Amino acid sequence: MSEAPITSGVSVLLQGDPSALPAALRGLINNAQFSDVSFVVGRRRQVVHAHRCILISRCKVFHRMFLQQRPPEVQVPFVLADVQPEVFLAVLEFIYTNSVTLDGLLALEVLTAAVEYGLTDLRKLCVDFISRTLTVDMACEALQEILKTQGFRELSDLGIVSILQSDSLTIDEVPLIQAVREWACVSSVVLDVPVSVVAQDAVRELRLVLLSPDELTTLERENAKDDLIPEIQIVQAWKFHALKKVSDSHAHHFQQRKGTLLREHHHYLDTPTK
Repeated sequence: MSEAPITSGVSVLLQGDPSALPAALRGLINNAQFSDVSFVVGRRRQVVHAHRCILISRCKVFHRMFLQQRPPEVQVPFVLADVQPEVFLAVLEFIYTNSVTLDGLLALEVLTAAVEYGLTDLRKLCVDFISRTLTVDMACEALQEILKTQGFRELSDLGIVSILQSDSLTIDEVPLIQAVREWACVSSVVLDVPVSVVAQDAVRELRLVLLSPDELTTLERENAKDDLIPEIQIVQAWKFHALKKVSDSHAHHFQQRKGTLLREHHHYLDTPTK
């Protein structure tokens, strides 16, 4: 099929190989040559090099960031202490090439960064990747790292419940409860509802009987501040410590998780109900 002739005097947009530009720009990612801005990223204080014109053209957040720098000719590195270098480099990869390389754990952090930097297309790529690849079992295995991320705090209540129902969590109940508390506080602010309402389904999956008496006492003091956990649930945990018997109802609450640290009273968890 022959192409239509080009009319004289009419401007026509002609495109070359669409992969050529991203391939060329990929070579500029974290390349100090001709870089005019740098970032000190993460706890390791890794220096990452970039180019203002590219960042400004692709991201409004960087545009505002550079406008606020005074005087602009002074090349002072921007400090990004709360983001991992791998995450920031993934964001730069997308900005420079319109593509991103992800794995199951990194995707959660990059998703959070995409929201923070207003990169809608990157957010969509992360959501699609996570929905296709991140199973509950994978999340459970990686939970110790995931709990440290902002991405965990932005999970839905259904996502939190699905994770908390698993015996495969490689984390102890004390930091798990703290993570749920932080998640509930963030969700409470976002949804403008009390913490106890936001977390009512999630806290039912917490296994308070795994806590020692001292830990339960500490939990009660913390709970008085926000009413995260219903009082009846704490009472049931104390009842177990008093009777040393596993209840037939909600038996999974007496099941140790993969990452549960051993406590003196845990040998009663294996005692059959009489």
